[in-house]
Amino acid sequence: MNRLDHRDPLVFDTHELGRRPGSMRKVSRTLEAPADLGIIDVIGVPEKSEIELELRLESVVEGVLVTGTAEVHVEGECVRCLEPVEDDLEVDFQELYYYPESDERHRGRTAGAEDLDEDSEEETYRLEGDFFDLQPVLRDAVVLALPLQPVCQEDCLGLCSECGARLSDDPTHHHDAADPRWAALQGLSAAPGDEGDGIKNSGTREGLAENQEK
Repeated sequence: MNRLDHRDPLVFDTHELGRRPGSMRKVSRTLEAPADLGIIDVIGVPEKSEIELELRLESVVEGVLVTGTAEVHVEGECVRCLEPVEDDLEVDFQELYYYPESDERHRGRTAGAEDLDEDSEEETYRLEGDFFDLQPVLRDAVVLALPLQPVCQEDCLGLCSECGARLSDDPTHHHDAADPRWAALQGLSAAPGDEGDGIKNSGTREGLAENQEK
């Protein structure tokens, strides 16, 4: 059985609540962000950046109800022009961490429900002794708050398909496209000097014809 690392800043102790329903305490903590907190390769909280947590721990009959707010800084890349995207977010979350014995009773009740499907059953979290791990709850809250397609600005025009220039920097940017119907004729245009040679050759042919007539 995996045990929580009590030194992990995202692991919290509920011992002071004493399993007395109605008891409550508040916790404030500043910590470093864990790895992969966000949408991988899109946008997320940089590892070891600062997270500000404000939690309220309430003892209830089934376990400990955790209500909190996290302030995070996120970084990513615009999906249209690939420019860096940064923002500060405040995310809210609430989760009930069951006492081990309460969780077993909860699972026993729900297992007999006729319409219950194992794939649709909501994930539950349990206390390990007096401790709980906030990381999975925090991760879910942050991911749900992040845009799936971040943009540097709502009206970002993206990149030029021809040269890759950022169109928002020059909205009038364009390329003169040649009519493909004339492309075959471009190779037939006379090279420099060809025209003069043609005139000279033509004159020579006319002179020879005159001599032949004489």
